[in-house]
Amino acid sequence: MDPVIIVGAGPVGLTLALALARQDVPSVVLDEGPGKDEPRLARTVVLREDTTALMERLTGVPLAEAGVHWAGWRSMRRKQVMRKVTFGSTDDTGADGDTDVVSAGPAPLHLAQHLLTGALRAALAGQPLVKIAVNSRLDTIEQEPSGVTAHTRGPKGTWWRGSYLVGCDGTRSTVRKLQDIRFPGRTAVERHAVAALRAELPWPGEALLHRMPPWRTSGPSAGEITGRPLPDGVWRLDWLLPPGKDLVTPELLVARVRETLAGWTGGSTPPYELLDTGVHTVHHRVARRWRVGRVFLAGDAAHLLGALGTQGLDEGLRDADNLAWKLALAWHHGPHEALLDSYQTERRAIVAARLRAADQALPLLRGGGGLRTYVPGSARGHDALLTDGHLGRGTLGAPGAYADSPLAPPSLEGETPVDTPPGAQVTDVRVTAEDGSFVQLRDRLGRGALLVVLIAPGTGVWERKHWVTAGIMPRLAAAVTALPHPAELLVAEEYPGAAPHTVLLVRPDGHLVTALTGVRPADLYTAAEAALGGAAKAEAGAGAGSR
Repeated sequence: MDPVIIVGAGPVGLTLALALARQDVPSVVLDEGPGKDEPRLARTVVLREDTTALMERLTGVPLAEAGVHWAGWRSMRRKQVMRKVTFGSTDDTGADGDTDVVSAGPAPLHLAQHLLTGALRAALAGQPLVKIAVNSRLDTIEQEPSGVTAHTRGPKGTWWRGSYLVGCDGTRSTVRKLQDIRFPGRTAVERHAVAALRAELPWPGEALLHRMPPWRTSGPSAGEITGRPLPDGVWRLDWLLPPGKDLVTPELLVARVRETLAGWTGGSTPPYELLDTGVHTVHHRVARRWRVGRVFLAGDAAHLLGALGTQGLDEGLRDADNLAWKLALAWHHGPHEALLDSYQTERRAIVAARLRAADQALPLLRGGGGLRTYVPGSARGHDALLTDGHLGRGTLGAPGAYADSPLAPPSLEGETPVDTPPGAQVTDVRVTAEDGSFVQLRDRLGRGALLVVLIAPGTGVWERKHWVTAGIMPRLAAAVTALPHPAELLVAEEYPGAAPHTVLLVRPDGHLVTALTGVRPADLYTAAEAALGGAAKAEAGAGAGSR
């Protein structure tokens, strides 16, 4: 069967290629550029816990060595610290005078985007199932029921034949335009001046948001500053710019750097080394369709978001993770339209919800003035909302759950609640694999198989051979073998909110399908079949996404 054609060699396209290769699906990546990325310290990414785990699983590289897990986060307003967040423990909100003090779980990872892309390219260099065609600019797509043909122009312009094609080609996506897909939304929702510099600041390893700093010598555009640390004493600083298209001159940016550093250190401007600068413009758009027959969109080609601290690349990587296992199943076992259509249904709903939340909050946080400015506690609430966006929490930032997914099973008699709602990402716990080794649950994701996890306290202290044939294990193993798709049986000593002998069914991308009380073969089969899109039909049509 023909490979999957991936248009675009940014982080989303390269991630999709690696994720497909992990499931034995070949791909061709059409790279418009020369095959390497310009180092830009002013262009960075913030990865949440689940997307960091995805990147490390695919690249085999401990990305924490290339970036910084923040020690904490602080929100400041004028001279006052409004909110402090410390990472590495469970949520426990308290108060320290006028400051909210919050303990949170794992810290986000902040690193330069070219280092992430470089790790992906290095992993692909030894991957025989992936071909990267550099200097290849797409100009034509032709589709028929049996596959896709794409033409590229350039020094080695040629025709490419594929089973499916995925446009990961960014904001000005050629794939989206060739498929005549509308891309409605808002332009220049926010603009930021950006500088990467090396300096010694009072909060080593700690990110911060400073609203309405007391100096304000550069006018209203100095009203919000974000500082985020990188390795080796480097910081990325962002200044929110006023609406409009005023030119950000080098002189203006240097003045902004000097007054900010002086204000934060409480004196004259400390020594600093300016390494990189830029202007970051945030648009809010979402494509009307993410699937047209055998052609799909992912990442910035499908959606643009990023106002109020939200991170668009995180969502793009989740697009790739969601789509990879569905394409792999269709590639190996034939078209399954309901499963392929679920990509658009699931991912577009999540992104659209985040865009709506940001658009609703923008007038409140950026409008200024009005009676609400004087409502007691409003400033604290605004700071908390912005913190959520930057840290991947709440309505602005938290990873979405596929609660209303077409892949959700019907109501099952044996369902039982756990702390993870159906459709949400599972918690990463230690499990015993089929070979008896101890691994993390997330390490078993992305292989194309369903995961069945039995919660069995006490098994961790015994060798697998002593309990694998005891109790309910033989019956559960038989039920797993009978499922309509390959599945791996894992055992965990505990899982948040789960009683002993709870059985979890997990999708290949780590989202919970259901939790059952004990061994219920019929319920397990029904849930697994639903997670695969229902009973497969031998259709070669374009699917609902093309209409």
